[in-house]
Amino acid sequence: MSDHHVYKKVELVGSSKKSIEDAIENALSTASESLDLTEWFEVTETRGHIVDGKVGHYQVCLKVGFRISGS
Repeated sequence: MSDHHVYKKVELVGSSKKSIEDAIENALSTASESLDLTEWFEVTETRGHIVDGKVGHYQVCLKVGFRISGS
């Protein structure tokens, strides 16, 4: 095991009709299907889509950090 870690960040946008938290969970669970070693996330923006004067979708922009293999 290495005594240091190196990370890469990617930006994602998750969405949900239910909640901000669900939008985060949707983004992370989908990303984990193709990204290995995900370790942290940072919410950078929160916004929504309006339909007939109500929230249609919550949208959350995330930066997700994943560890480079071997670090």
